[in-house]
Amino acid sequence: MSGYTVAILGATGAVGTRLIQQLEQSTIPVSKIKLLASYRSAGKKLQFKGQEVTVEEAKPESFEGVDLVLASAGGAVSKKLLPEAVKRGAVCVDNTSAFRMDEDVPLVVPEVNEAALYNHRGIIANPNCSTIQMMVALEPIRKAFGLKQIIVSTYQAASGAGQSALNELYAEAQDYLDGKDMKADIFPTKGDKEHYPLAFNLLPQIDVLEDNLYSHEEWKMIHETKKIMLGDMNSPEIKVTATCVRVPVPISHGESVYIEVADKSATTEKIQQLIREAPGAVLQDDPDHQVYPQPINAVGSRDTFVGRIRPDLENEGAFNMWVVSDNLLKGAAWNTVQIAERLVADDLVSVPAAE
Repeated sequence: MSGYTVAILGATGAVGTRLIQQLEQSTIPVSKIKLLASYRSAGKKLQFKGQEVTVEEAKPESFEGVDLVLASAGGAVSKKLLPEAVKRGAVCVDNTSAFRMDEDVPLVVPEVNEAALYNHRGIIANPNCSTIQMMVALEPIRKAFGLKQIIVSTYQAASGAGQSALNELYAEAQDYLDGKDMKADIFPTKGDKEHYPLAFNLLPQIDVLEDNLYSHEEWKMIHETKKIMLGDMNSPEIKVTATCVRVPVPISHGESVYIEVADKSATTEKIQQLIREAPGAVLQDDPDHQVYPQPINAVGSRDTFVGRIRPDLENEGAFNMWVVSDNLLKGAAWNTVQIAERLVADDLVSVPAAE
């Protein structure tokens, strides 16, 4: 095929604009681009490879003749429109939570489980941003030494909740510095009863709080990890727990990760070497010179940065590390385009025939 017709659903959002940029830089041969969004954004003009493209309202018929759909317009929109795209012959990579836990939908981080793409039925799910970077860092360790347990605490940027949330952080910070009352309408989560300022604050709630006392973000990290690494969202093979915290950082998530390995021959030096060689990972770990990953330095990079790797002094076979990545790129837009690149390279851009 000389080129693909690619549609970006949610083209005007924080992730959508980055999807355009990542697609421009990708290896995917694009013969035609369609930029789709809500009726409110229809008519806007955006650029793709120097050409002006008019944003169209997303409707089922928008996907006629489309080969690939890259979607980041919210779960409800994906649930409504992506099956329509598949009916019309498109393969969809979805950046929302709509299909992640569907048994028939591969949940993919290319560095970890690219082979799952061969089982797609028209829709592939992009994992949660905080899960993706942890998988990039931990998969080489799992392959070499096995993993028994993961305990992660996240430090998640405001942009993980979208452009409006990022704007709210900036407005709150300015109000605080001006001695004004901060107005909170979005954090910790838009649909919940109470809202609190994020500026100069920390919020130990991302998404809604479930009946089991975990937030839905924490639930996602636990079960997505198991599905990606083990192919079973409820597998007992690796114990996983998470505490997810929203921090007043604009872009890039940080994660403090504790792991217990099965093979006690693991050492800090061996793990460092694994990270050096791992695709998509960059080792930044030089304590003598205060070199370690920082969110501000990760912005704009596709890589996942890993540092502060050290043995746990109380538990044999356990290690701690610090993981940072741009949540809008590797955590969203780049991982989505990267999946699409692999679909193209592996000749999987077609909807399998119904059984």
